[in-house]
Amino acid sequence: MFVLSIKHKVRNYDSWKAVYDTFPPTAAGAKFAHVSRSTTDPNDVLVVAGWNSLTDAQAFTANPQLGQAMEKAGVIDAPRFEVYEQVEVL
Repeated sequence: MFVLSIKHKVRNYDSWKAVYDTFPPTAAGAKFAHVSRSTTDPNDVLVVAGWNSLTDAQAFTANPQLGQAMEKAGVIDAPRFEVYEQVEVL
């Protein structure tokens, strides 16, 4: 399993979430997706999604539709994408 994290700030969480719900990672093949937000700033968002392959996770981040959705959703800074290989689940 490969775990993709996407961290970014948004103008308004509720507006962002409405757009996110139209293009979640699971719609592109992720096995799960978790949405979290900072306890000190509700507009600081972290999405974590699990993929069966590294190639699929990377393809999601490179998809032009993702960039368009982020722009429409009000992402106000450059998103930070990181991919990790899961090595243990307890």
